[in-house]
Amino acid sequence: MNEKAPPGSSAEQILARLGTLHPKRIDLSLGRLNRLLAALGNPERTLPPVIHVGGTNGKGSTIAFLRAILEADGKRVHAYTSPHLVRFHERIRLGAEDGGKLVSDRALADALEETERANASGEITFFEITTAAALLLFSRHPADLLLLEVGLGGRLDATNVVERPLATVVTPVSIDHTEYLGVTLEEIAGEKAGIFKRGIAAIISNQQDAALAVLERAIKKAGAVPFVAGQQWSAHEEGGRLVYSDEAGLLDLPRPRLFGRHQIENAGTAVATLRAISSLKVSSGAIEAGLQKADWPARMQNLSGGKLAAKLPAGSELWLDGGHNAAGGEAVAAAIGEMEERVPRPLVVIAGMLATKSADDFLDRFSGIARYVFGVSPPGEASRPASDIVKAARRADIAAEEAVSVEAALKRAAALKLSAPPRVLITGSLYLAGEVLAANETPPQ
Repeated sequence: MNEKAPPGSSAEQILARLGTLHPKRIDLSLGRLNRLLAALGNPERTLPPVIHVGGTNGKGSTIAFLRAILEADGKRVHAYTSPHLVRFHERIRLGAEDGGKLVSDRALADALEETERANASGEITFFEITTAAALLLFSRHPADLLLLEVGLGGRLDATNVVERPLATVVTPVSIDHTEYLGVTLEEIAGEKAGIFKRGIAAIISNQQDAALAVLERAIKKAGAVPFVAGQQWSAHEEGGRLVYSDEAGLLDLPRPRLFGRHQIENAGTAVATLRAISSLKVSSGAIEAGLQKADWPARMQNLSGGKLAAKLPAGSELWLDGGHNAAGGEAVAAAIGEMEERVPRPLVVIAGMLATKSADDFLDRFSGIARYVFGVSPPGEASRPASDIVKAARRADIAAEEAVSVEAALKRAAALKLSAPPRVLITGSLYLAGEVLAANETPPQ
């Protein structure tokens, strides 16, 4: 049995205790959380209007676009995302008149303490109890909207306790987390579709055919209102601009600030979401401003300064992306290809992945693009050995070797005999991305 929180505990101390309340890190269920929320007075019933965002890839970027657009329109916006990169506080952003702010350590600690007391040492997962604390905070701080990201799946995810969201969103679905969501695309899409609600707009990004069929059946069964890419709306790049259209008209918008062609789709999904909510009026000027302002760390992020960037030769580029599955690898490789079209450079990849992810499926996307791969192990017990990364890279016909750390890999990348200063990409894991941002002394703000 865990003792109650000593008064004045730091958020980090409480978080460490909360991680011991369940033998499993993930155990998808809503029963434990519903019990705790009832003990807290059901804060999920007094939240600001919620936009609930699920999917496999692009959830965080879509939320970043939504938040930037809404804030440009003068809205106060809460946001709940996961996982964090450097500090847990990144998961909870509280809306303010001058833009959202990461939750303070004291406010977070107080909410965690209250939640821990209400839980009374009951068995509950870390994500469930911290989600309860986040909902408590969101319910007590006024805002115009809450952007709520699904943690895993959808149907049994801890965020799926909101009975009447303003809208539900499913970004592209792909194979991931098969140990929890099923091994086929259809099974995974079925879990994602569990967030749909009767009479509520269901905004769907471009999907593979198998996933789309499942999502469309689920929309009909739930009685949700479809707003599907390629049917009710579309977004594409044309002449360096984002062209969006739906039955309400056409928008000629600037290309998003976030880099990569996949961000055209994420930005389009954000615009579609706002246009699908009839009660929400957002100006075209706010949409333009938000697309150009949106920021989402570790998604094709250019580390132009910092301690790690300084280890590369003059003229080099250092990029960071937390992509970790086949679809993520494809998007990142396409973004690198787009850079190559503009300014050719030899690509060196520093990759580290979790043991639950397929190194072959991810690194196959870099065959013929990367000149060299350094395999590293991300922090944590669940990391894949660097030797596995090297073997997968070699199977993709890419020269590769192990490195004991990202810093060591950067030093060796700097020593490679290449035709020009390299473009270095660190990728494969959000946990690795967090370690890199901390080491580079450029954590999310």
